[in-house]
Amino acid sequence: MNNNLYALFAAHFPVDRSTCAIENHDGLQYSWDDLERASARIANLFASLGLAPGSRIAVQVEKSPEALMAYLATLRAGFTFVPLNTAYRTTEIDYFINDAQPAVVVCSPANFGWVSKLAFSAGTRHVFTLDDQRHGSLLERAATHPDAFDTVAVTPDDLAALLYTSGTTGRSKGAMLTHHNLASNAQVLQQYWHWQADDVLLHALPLFHIHGLFVACHGALLNGSKMIFLPKFDCAEVIRYLPQATIFMGVPTFYVRLLADPAFDRAACASIRLFISGSAPLLLETFRAFTERTGMTILERYGMSETAMMTSNPYDGERIGGTVGLPLPGVELRVVGDDNVPCAVGEIGGIQARGPNIFRGYWQMPEKTAQEFTADGYFMTGDVGCMDPNGYLSIVGRSKDLIISGGYNIYPKEIESFLDELDGVQESAVIGIPHPDFGEAVVAVIVAQPGTGLSEAQVIAMMKSQIANFKVPKQVHFVDELPRNAMSKVQKNVLRERFGG
Repeated sequence: MNNNLYALFAAHFPVDRSTCAIENHDGLQYSWDDLERASARIANLFASLGLAPGSRIAVQVEKSPEALMAYLATLRAGFTFVPLNTAYRTTEIDYFINDAQPAVVVCSPANFGWVSKLAFSAGTRHVFTLDDQRHGSLLERAATHPDAFDTVAVTPDDLAALLYTSGTTGRSKGAMLTHHNLASNAQVLQQYWHWQADDVLLHALPLFHIHGLFVACHGALLNGSKMIFLPKFDCAEVIRYLPQATIFMGVPTFYVRLLADPAFDRAACASIRLFISGSAPLLLETFRAFTERTGMTILERYGMSETAMMTSNPYDGERIGGTVGLPLPGVELRVVGDDNVPCAVGEIGGIQARGPNIFRGYWQMPEKTAQEFTADGYFMTGDVGCMDPNGYLSIVGRSKDLIISGGYNIYPKEIESFLDELDGVQESAVIGIPHPDFGEAVVAVIVAQPGTGLSEAQVIAMMKSQIANFKVPKQVHFVDELPRNAMSKVQKNVLRERFGG
């Protein structure tokens, strides 16, 4: 048996591989045969480079069927896929390349100049380009290779992906996900969400994180189901394509925006059997308004980069707003107090999980990995929650000040480290405040150096040149001093109360 994740997918492709696997937003269709042959060419290209087994292939490109093919090719060739957010800029990419030490980097043609410079400086030997219009050196080079490839056999514990997650100290950590981690999770979700033979997935998520790639794409690939690829979430486009689909996955922001559009009604989503929400908390108000508008109930689930999906509201059974449902089959989940003793029903504590979906550890961080696991093998998620009498989990907070904005995880410490380096900034604190569209918005509170005359516009402009746009503060407030407790720790709860309105 070949434990390669791609082999699992291929075994479930339709018998007739001339049928449509992906339809692009511009109407271009790709068959399952196209998917297999194109990924084979790219896999042959990667294999021809003489890379060591398990080498990392880092990819920062816009969403396209070809980007998905590059991922599948990486799996087929036995290498490790490293997806990078397209919003990342020089400082961030420099860190990821130096930390992951990829043998291959694939970037957009527009970014080739600065990305290749960083990659070559870090010792990467191969840099290819790929855009969302089927152009780039990756496809040009792959076109000269055969369109058949014997998928490399791997062990269940071999790495399939290295997924970077933000760190509370400002240093991102690479979560090592194995072929077995991802395969087991995809198989459980296929059964739990009752994927059906005629399902069509409307895909409006990005491909660089776990939701769009490992939950959405894996589900469709494992089920042999057609995907309709939209380059990004656009309310009018989603409403236009909904009648052609049966499943839609989104972050809460998507549902807030759909509800704000009068064209989104029961008729628009009559063909959809399942709306799924994740990556950020879904407000109870949104949950209820959606049911009232459409007559359907959103299914909310819970996962993270290190664990894939851990819980889900049931497909058959009550979906309870304000909860992320029940532990998935095979996943052991508990809520514990500071003494690591399980909490009583309704009591708030730290969420811990154990199961085949849990990652192998953090890349090149054995000490950090050891710190995040209990003696009996549970991963400490850092989230805080409670269980109801029926076993439904509610997440009530995050122990590490994580901000989730528009489905993206943002750690204040990372942004503070950039702010504190700006001319005129004495010290800073970053908080998340409620936002009707994004769920939370990033807000910076700054103590400026005397006489600098620093303005909000200047700070935002300087930050936009250094970090991804979704991390840039939406507001900047200036104060004479930051509130602190007796231990000199900044009291962010005080700042949230002051600026949260």
